[in-house]
Amino acid sequence: MMAFGMCPEIEAEDTVWRFVGLQAKNRKEWYLTYMGAMYQRITTVGLYDTLGPDSTKFIIDQTQMSTMMMSKEYIKKMIQLKLDEDKSEGMMSTLAHIVSFDNEYTEEEKELAEQAGITLYTFEQVIFKGREAKKAGGTTINEPTPDDCVTFSYTSGTTGNPKGVKLTHKMLVSTSYGANTRLGAGTEPLSEKDTYISYLPSAHSFEQCIFGIAILYGTRTGCFGGNVLKLTEDMQILKPTFMPSVPRLLNRIYGKIKDNMDQASGLKGWLVKKGVESKMENVKETGSKTHALYDALIFKKTKAILGGNVRLIVTGSAPISGSVLDFLKIAFCCDVMEGYGLTETTGGAFIVYSGDKETGIVGGPCQSFKIKLKDIPDMNYLSTDKPPRGEICFWGPGVMQGYFKNPEKTAESFDGEWFRSGDVGVIQDNMSVKIIDRAKNIFKLSQGEYIAPEKLENVYVKSPYVLQSWMYGDSLRDYIIGFIIVDPEAAQKYCKEKGVTLNDELYQDNDFKQAVLDDLVKMANENKFNSLEKPKQLLLIKDPWTVESDILTPTLKLKRNIAKKVYEKEILELYEMPPLVTKK
Repeated sequence: MMAFGMCPEIEAEDTVWRFVGLQAKNRKEWYLTYMGAMYQRITTVGLYDTLGPDSTKFIIDQTQMSTMMMSKEYIKKMIQLKLDEDKSEGMMSTLAHIVSFDNEYTEEEKELAEQAGITLYTFEQVIFKGREAKKAGGTTINEPTPDDCVTFSYTSGTTGNPKGVKLTHKMLVSTSYGANTRLGAGTEPLSEKDTYISYLPSAHSFEQCIFGIAILYGTRTGCFGGNVLKLTEDMQILKPTFMPSVPRLLNRIYGKIKDNMDQASGLKGWLVKKGVESKMENVKETGSKTHALYDALIFKKTKAILGGNVRLIVTGSAPISGSVLDFLKIAFCCDVMEGYGLTETTGGAFIVYSGDKETGIVGGPCQSFKIKLKDIPDMNYLSTDKPPRGEICFWGPGVMQGYFKNPEKTAESFDGEWFRSGDVGVIQDNMSVKIIDRAKNIFKLSQGEYIAPEKLENVYVKSPYVLQSWMYGDSLRDYIIGFIIVDPEAAQKYCKEKGVTLNDELYQDNDFKQAVLDDLVKMANENKFNSLEKPKQLLLIKDPWTVESDILTPTLKLKRNIAKKVYEKEILELYEMPPLVTKK
């Protein structure tokens, strides 16, 4: 790239920068470019493969990007984005080079690129040019310093333009080292003997932290085939020993396995029930995840779903139910450890200890961080509480330098030298931390009671009827309402049991709505929710929310402000209806 002049210097924030953009699902070429850029003090900027056009244009404009390295399916879209802008004054004016990871592009793309003032290359051409330049003595290594930025990770955000988090070499090394040290406490840390499957977005800080461990400790990395729905098929081939994951995927895996077990009858059903009860008891009493008899008879099959060799699973990016964690531990016969962090802390700031019998916690801070709790008087969370409660704030080498070209947001995010997470935590007697609330995503009902919707949604998504959920309320209302994306398998099963036709009318059927509500209330009671945390009206929806529909961020988090606009009419209609009464 340097030989082709693809990464020109730009000046910003009193610093000289070189940037290269990356857009692709996880693949070898992505990581080769990423590591090559490290050697030349080039800052990579990863774009999520489903990033919207406005955010893409904003990022390219903010970084004055000259070169994008990408999979072939994005080439035409990227060229068209520039054609849609004014070539000399538009937000895409600096984009001059596109490199195809797939070593191909069409004649149509070449013609469009010429119109847009873009030169197309193949990845092989760039590699060949670099080798030729090296032979001729025309290349040098620009060794980075610890404070140089290895990458910008743009937070998807739920409002406004994305913010470019500046992640340095020091941040990546210290956080990856601290995370693996914690993973190895009580068991073996990840090493060259391990293999992990890379499928979480490469541009995301969680994956950056995991790949940082792979670089530091030689852990083998295998990229998935590109379709997350076929992830378990990929794992049969790769047979990884380590699986990083997110609650959305683990909740679905949990639901499928548990549903299959619940359907077992006769002697098999009795054996499955005894096996689950016995292993659950062991997990809670001793922390043991294995059982010689039941693993051989039952759980060998569930363990095989992930390839058969997984010894460690780590979940992050959102809360996950303790009951789901315990079940997955016995199903996969291994540690399932919850972690916590943010893009601004390079992902892995907290991880529970291996063998910890308590669930619903995120452990303590890893070696790269110190924490403090900041009082939130409006929510009655105080560091003087017993136990202490408040907003979690971070300090240490793993904390970001700031947001690129955004001093206002940077200042808002810090309390002195401490980064404010926006998450509310409680420090327990054993010094572990439990995330109990979100300072930003809460709302108050007319009674004056605060509601934390994420806590509710994380429970309700375990209902067999629920694929996705959104709980809504505001200070003018005295109860919450729910928007439910119905699991198509559950809808089909309901129709079969009731002898009715599966069609669009089902989602307006009062009996079906009542069945869904009853199941949600049942789960609410099991989790000791108060009456205000139970929805009193529902809208059942057929089509899932997606990144493309702009209701989910690229990390699959709900954009609540967008959802409110999309369903503005339905919100008013639901509140005009009489509240539903549960039969449970």
